[in-house]
Order: sequence, then C-alpha cells, then structure tokens
Amino acid sequence: MKKKSEKKPRVLCLHGHGASGEILKKEMELGWPQIVLEKLDLVFLNGPFLLQDKVDSHDIFHPPYYEWFQKDSKEIYHFEECVQYVEANMEKYGPFDGVLGFSQATIVTATMPGMQRERVVLTKIPNIKFVIIISGFKFGAPEFGCPKLAANAYSSPIECPSLHFIGEKETKKTSEEELVKCFVNPVVIHHPEGHKVPNLDAESVKTVIAFINKVKKIKMALQGNSKM
Repeated sequence: MKKKSEKKPRVLCLHGHGASGEILKKEMELGWPQIVLEKLDLVFLNGPFLLQDKVDSHDIFHPPYYEWFQKDSKEIYHFEECVQYVEANMEKYGPFDGVLGFSQATIVTATMPGMQRERVVLTKIPNIKFVIIISGFKFGAPEFGCPKLAANAYSSPIECPSLHFIGEKETKKTSEEELVKCFVNPVVIHHPEGHKVPNLDAESVKTVIAFINKVKKIKMALQGNSKM
C-alpha cells in the first residue's frame, strides 16, 4: 500500500522595506540550497504600500518596491491596515502553517502569534504554527514605537516555535537578541554576514531542516488531535 505523501509546510514570506515578494524569492534562491527550499511551500507576498521614490543604486533588483507600514521617530503608521491586509491574504491563499519575515517584515511576523493569542486580530485564520525571523526587530526598540494593536503581543513568552537568523555584522544586533528572548525555546542561527538573507552553510542547513521536521511533527500531532 502506498504511503500517503505529507504536505509541505505552507509559509507566507514577507519581504523587507523597499523590496517585493519577487526580490525576497530571488534572495532566498541565491542563498538557500534547493534541499531546504524544496521542503517548504513558499508563498511570497508584496507589502500593502507602494514606495514611489526608491532607486536601486546597484541595479540588481528592479521595481516595484513596497513597505509594510510607515514610521517616524515616534510613531508607527498604518500598522492596523497592514495586519488586516496580511490576514486577508492568508485567508485567501491559505491555510498557512508559518510566516517568514525579513527586516521590516519581522516586526509584523514576530508580533503575529502574540496578537493572535490575545485575539485582537488574525481571528479568521488558523493559529500560526511557527515563524522564521531573518534580521529581526521588535516593537518597543528605540527606533520603533509600539502600535496599540500590538501592545500585549509580548506580554507573556511566545510559545510559537521560532527560527531566528542573526548576522554578526548587523548594526542592530542587540535588538535582534532582545526579540529572541521573547520566544520560548527559540532556535538561533548566527551567520557571519550583515543585514541580508544569509547564505546557508552546511551546519545551518542541518539546523533549518531539523526545525522544519520539528514543525511538521507538531502539525501532524495537531491534525491527529483534531480528528479524535
């Protein structure tokens, strides 16, 4: 009898500020080997707000470019609209198992499990089973205020499985390390690069695959419990 094939974990991927879903896809294809990418069902989403004035000085990645929200030195703007946009797309293209975020998008990604736990948003979609954070930031850091919607996102430790990538050349490494502390049993990969989607070495590949296998087991256990 043929063994039923397991579905790959479906992951919504959110790009950094001034980029796009297509740019993030290219960055991951350049840095992550196929043995990792083929284990995930990756869906790349553009941010809700179009950037009009960005120019790619390196002429590597071409427009359009997007962002997830706007900010100044004190305030975050349009965060609620951003979360509603993400939820609508997760409802439309899901169900999703996890969310991956890079740079600006990590601020959204990292708060999602906590906001969902508090039931202030994301009530129309299944619980997020894991997050992958690349070059992460946290609301409440000096450069980022905290919108009311996310006020209690970190009020207690986040039990959602998390995988974090921290670059040794990151200028805001302290903020990334503070974010890691908000999660229960986080998996952390340190890499020698800066603020970018990292190239995965052999050891990092092993760690990522082990994390994927772990969340797959959690997903199967939850599915089994739901049938009982």
